[in-house]
Amino acid sequence: MDRNIPEIEGKGIYCLILRNTACSMNVGRCGEIDFEAGYHIYVGSALGPGGLKRLNRHIRVAQERNISKVHWHIDYLLTYPAFDLVSVIYTHSSERMECLLAKRIGAENVPGFGCSDCNCRSHLFYRRSSPLKEIGEAFSDIFSFAPVTIENF
Repeated sequence: MDRNIPEIEGKGIYCLILRNTACSMNVGRCGEIDFEAGYHIYVGSALGPGGLKRLNRHIRVAQERNISKVHWHIDYLLTYPAFDLVSVIYTHSSERMECLLAKRIGAENVPGFGCSDCNCRSHLFYRRSSPLKEIGEAFSDIFSFAPVTIENF
């Protein structure tokens, strides 16, 4: 990994915090979306065979801004110049807790984003200012311990 990012292993739940300027872009089946300037929080799970190695991929895609194939809605944001990945927050878990975390974060969201495999309204949320402390508290409320946070990409 670039910039001394450790390999992340195991299974778990995570949030990506992205800072962005105002922009409009096409996001696959979600269509054209207008994004306000600020911060967007993506809630995801990594419970499959690769587990949290998915985070290493997200970080690499955000750094390189180039992928051969878009796999998830979040890939559109990670490769778009208006968005910068600023924080990754995760915890180890083998339980499907991402929907509970998404509901806990709630508020302003992008309908249909990142939730094609569940009944949530969205897994992408908006804040005007940095939500880092808020997201850490949400993890602590649900999991009863502090998550791991990686910053400075």
